[in-house]
Amino acid sequence: QAKYLAQIILVGAQVVGRAFMRALRQEFAASKAAADARGRSERPQSAAASRIIGISLQEAQQILNVSSLNREEIQKNYDHLFKVNDKSVGGSFYLQSKVVRAKERLDEELRIQAKDEKEKGRKAET
Repeated sequence: QAKYLAQIILVGAQVVGRAFMRALRQEFAASKAAADARGRSERPQSAAASRIIGISLQEAQQILNVSSLNREEIQKNYDHLFKVNDKSVGGSFYLQSKVVRAKERLDEELRIQAKDEKEKGRKAET
């Protein structure tokens, strides 16, 4: 009796283990496909900035609640969110750091856009 019970448990564990590994592989493939799609949708410099800072342009815009890259609106929302998430007023250091990373990412995107416009201006002159 104990031998059969042990065999049943062993077979069950193998089935569950295989199913878990299959699900893990599928999740990894889906994650890789999403990252590839996100990388293709952004310009190379923008995608590199997302990888370096660790936050996508879209996520940064959501965090700071901005729909366009307007420097004044970004700064206004950043100042407000940074202040309300200050630990000394009962805020969250984690959220405050996400706000800082979002601002860094949007500032980098503004820098990339300014550089692109400057290069276009130089090409138009020649």
